[in-house]
Amino acid sequence: PDVSGLSEAEAKVLIAELANVNVITSNCPKYPVSDGEWTLITGTGDRLAARLGLDASAYDRAYYGPAFKLLDDPGACDRIGPSARPLIQRLIGMGGGTTPLTQSQ
Repeated sequence: PDVSGLSEAEAKVLIAELANVNVITSNCPKYPVSDGEWTLITGTGDRLAARLGLDASAYDRAYYGPAFKLLDDPGACDRIGPSARPLIQRLIGMGGGTTPLTQSQ
């Protein structure tokens, strides 16, 4: 998806949401995502991290650390899991996709 039009504040909100949804959908069997959807979520997070000037350790510390702490909350799966589908649809609406790009030979 095209994240270039997001303000820094919007980018920070979205990257946090992406980390939370990634952790929840990866750890809560009731809320699975396909490989293509997972790639869309993580790839968008990586783009936002680069845009915000975060290296891998800063990205993990700022966003994935708090996201993994959600797993300590027994209600987190059912609170955050339902937001996965709307988030994926939003990313698709921003130009993202869930099917692999074919490479020309």
